[in-house]
Amino acid sequence: MKIAALIPAFNEARTIGTVVSGIAPAVDAVLVVDDGSSDDTAARARAAGAEVLSLAANSGKGVAIRAGLARLLTASFTHVLFLDGDLQHRPDEAPRLIEVASRTGADLVVGERQFRREDMPASRYYANRVGSAALSWFVGAPVRDTQCGFRVCRLDALRDLPLHARGYDIETEMLVKLRRRGARVAAAPVTAVYANERSKLRPVRDTTRTCFLAVYYQFLEPL
Repeated sequence: MKIAALIPAFNEARTIGTVVSGIAPAVDAVLVVDDGSSDDTAARARAAGAEVLSLAANSGKGVAIRAGLARLLTASFTHVLFLDGDLQHRPDEAPRLIEVASRTGADLVVGERQFRREDMPASRYYANRVGSAALSWFVGAPVRDTQCGFRVCRLDALRDLPLHARGYDIETEMLVKLRRRGARVAAAPVTAVYANERSKLRPVRDTTRTCFLAVYYQFLEPL
């Protein structure tokens, strides 16, 4: 396995250096896609040792991931490790995902956050549980946390896979379309991390939207 970490980042100057330096020992290269940040995200990522691909304007997580994949697919990597730049994913847990990918040969290994009801708002807890259960059943994937962005994917499985999502629904689009192509999916336990900042996601609205998009990606969008 030759693995590149792909980190989409928008105004993550406070944490990006820690994420890059933390993930570097587990992978062969680190690519940060600076999604039009107005702070020092790009400079701090470079200082920590990452290659940085800078987008001219903030376009959304999906656009940043697609831009990063386009770069990585021209290189000799076999796998891509996705994680966020805000420390919502613990870099020291990346070897768990990599080990499962190596041992099982799965095309996609998704981080399965260990949620505890007492640690998070009820709306977010139940929205994730209901949404993940529905999507897992829908695509026939043995994953209890379908929305986690901490994941490892075989790059050949993504080659020529049409991805169009601009925002956070990139994770749903990727999972649904990979399963449509017969991809093998596995999961690895990771820690659910919650900082004091307000979540960027809106549980009920975003979960409902995810379910509708899953139907669209499964039945209406051609591969």
